[in-house]
Amino acid sequence: MAVYCVSYDLNRAGQNYNALYEEIKASSGWCHPLDSTWLISSSETADQLSDRLRKHLDNNDDLLVIKVTRGYAGWLPKNIWEWIDKHV
Repeated sequence: MAVYCVSYDLNRAGQNYNALYEEIKASSGWCHPLDSTWLISSSETADQLSDRLRKHLDNNDDLLVIKVTRGYAGWLPKNIWEWIDKHV
């Protein structure tokens, strides 16, 4: 399984994006380290994951899906790093 970093800008104020969040949580595994960034463990390709999530976004929203590999760094809580180390 691969881990993908999913980041988005939800550009329409007042929209209900609960369906997007539920779709993300329906993935094999997930971690939510930052407000508009998720890490998703999936057997899908980046294109397949993007297509699945895109159905829950407005046309003016932005979405980025990138495969995560070793060689990462940052400042996050310990439990987030533990999730990353376990899944990547």
